[in-house]
Amino acid sequence: MDTAWAKRVIETALLCATQALSVAALRGLFDEQLDAASVRALLEELQRDWSERGIELRELSSGWRFQSREDMQPYLQRLAPERPPRYSRAVQETLAIIAHRQPVTRGEIEDIRGVAVNAQILRQLEERGWIEAIGHRETPGRPLLYATTRQFLDDLGLRALEEIQAPPLEQEHARQIELLASPEGRSDAQPGAAGASLDADPPQPAASVASASELPHSGK
Repeated sequence: MDTAWAKRVIETALLCATQALSVAALRGLFDEQLDAASVRALLEELQRDWSERGIELRELSSGWRFQSREDMQPYLQRLAPERPPRYSRAVQETLAIIAHRQPVTRGEIEDIRGVAVNAQILRQLEERGWIEAIGHRETPGRPLLYATTRQFLDDLGLRALEEIQAPPLEQEHARQIELLASPEGRSDAQPGAAGASLDADPPQPAASVASASELPHSGK
């Protein structure tokens, strides 16, 4: 197969896709005439091709996608200058605790935060696709265990949870939750896609460990 043509097909598919595409999905474009190693090699070539542009090709938890670079955000936000909605402190703390302590129960989140967790917060995070119940803790009452999802990693522009505290991203962590709250703060290939905001929650005491400022800024 003509590799130059194959790279062009992959590039077009990624630019037009509404979500990240896995290597397996990209192989399917060629009836699997290309093996996974060849597809990855072409993806790496595309990364280099786009390395000096405002758009980058990035590997995420669920696959590969084109997204705007961090330094382009101030300009993209001028397309929709209205003030983006913000997450409440309680939502930020709850999501940060789940991200760093997962799998974790609602009771454990409450122990860390020192206050009760509104069930609506967990429900909203589930509806947003950022957390999910993955089982039960084998203790009295068998409480649900919560963990983050691949969608959460994709929206943050990450491949794995370990990247949340990676040194190169430390400067980006503080604004992640705030920016994910609105389409203006997202840098995915579909700039018009709507982001979901979560309802405000009454002020809560600061968490004893973990805070939303520890989460990374979206590369998406």
